[in-house]
Amino acid sequence: MKRFAITIIIANLLLSGLLLGQNLKNVEQSTGKDSTKAISTNKQQQLILWTSGDREVALKMVFMYTYYCKKNSWMDNVRLLVWGPSSKLLAEDTMLQRKLEDLKQVGVELYACKACADLYGVSDKLTQLGVTVIYAGEMLAELQKSGWHVLSL
Repeated sequence: MKRFAITIIIANLLLSGLLLGQNLKNVEQSTGKDSTKAISTNKQQQLILWTSGDREVALKMVFMYTYYCKKNSWMDNVRLLVWGPSSKLLAEDTMLQRKLEDLKQVGVELYACKACADLYGVSDKLTQLGVTVIYAGEMLAELQKSGWHVLSL
């Protein structure tokens, strides 16, 4: 069941990318403008809200997209918010902890919900990993109000 859900998510992401590409071609044809220039000059902020306790989702979606989003400057600011079961998974999984180091190196801002981390007893561990552990509900609401893009996985 999990693999089917992941397959559907990946298919939707790929389809979105294909549709985006087609829409950009339509813009170019109708305006005579290069759509890649419009994308590269109109960067914004991305919050990845990671809630899943599924390791495969973490490795093949959350960490991969977050890393390349920042490394390739798809967005100016990129934050990862660890929320719920993902906090326990991150605190226990050494491979994910190594991937977290990669995110730090490219400049991804790392946060975790304190209420969630406390429920799992992992607040101190996440802090040791370099994650800013805060009560994150208000931050999430404020980022949404100020126009941040929020991707929940």
